Amino acid sequence: MTSNKGQRLVIFMAVFALTTLVILYSSTSGNSSVHYSSRDITKLSLPLISRVSNLKKWGMENGYHSVSANKSLNLHCQTCALVSSSSHLLNSSLGPEIDGSECIIRMNDAPTTGFQKDVGNRTTVRVVAHSSIYRVLNRPQEFLNKSPDATLIFWGPPNKMMKEKKGTIYRIIQRVSQAFPNLTALIVSPAKMHHFDELFHRETGRDRQKSHSWLSTGWFTMVIAVEICDKIMVYGMVPPSYCSQKPRPKKMPYHYYEPKGPDECTTYIQNEKGRRGNHHRFITEKYVFARWAKLYNITFFQPHW
Repeated sequence: MTSNKGQRLVIFMAVFALTTLVILYSSTSGNSSVHYSSRDITKLSLPLISRVSNLKKWGMENGYHSVSANKSLNLHCQTCALVSSSSHLLNSSLGPEIDGSECIIRMNDAPTTGFQKDVGNRTTVRVVAHSSIYRVLNRPQEFLNKSPDATLIFWGPPNKMMKEKKGTIYRIIQRVSQAFPNLTALIVSPAKMHHFDELFHRETGRDRQKSHSWLSTGWFTMVIAVEICDKIMVYGMVPPSYCSQKPRPKKMPYHYYEPKGPDECTTYIQNEKGRRGNHHRFITEKYVFARWAKLYNITFFQPHW
């Protein structure tokens, strides 16, 4: 058994070594310019117009495609811990509390090994962007073997993710599913991706494509959490006004597992005000999350808001 698993990992890594360059260079392709409001970050409270009466009924059938074994997202949890990748979690000692939740949702390549005391150890669902897929799959012992019964939900441009178009990323995910049959590997369908865009438009009044905004993994993860969880406890996510405080908050790494990475607030503000290239609108999204918190039993911890 151990020998077979070792052979699978060797074959698995060889496949990804051959496709690394394809992923790294293709996953970041997109619009080359952006036209975005120049309003001050401190005035981004926005006239948010929510036209979604019940986000739990907003979902759609067949929104998540299984790449093998005809699996589906039929998970329902009474309590969920949605664990961000923020360095605000460091030295929090929240790991036991997080692990005490029925379901635990994580994002991209945020690890638990070495950080269990602060972020917990269990994973029920991991939401992964197409641009992060190689970093996740390059560490199978951490992200695939460690939680063998977890659900991985991958999102990205349909031309890279669709079986019909023989997308590179789809083929990689298919191999993962075959090599680790206990995992549930799902891809956000093209129709569902459009649905996510429509939701952003309805909640912010901004057309995602016309504004050349790029939805964050946090956006997808929060919506998925609302779909499957009765109560959501979000750990490590700052409020929308956090980076506009005076004096400016002290510098903190954007990711808890990258101590030399970019500063969190610098990343948020640059993306929010970016005019060229594709940018996440982290602060705008957090204003939406603040609204949803009142509707869908969402509470934020570390910091609490």
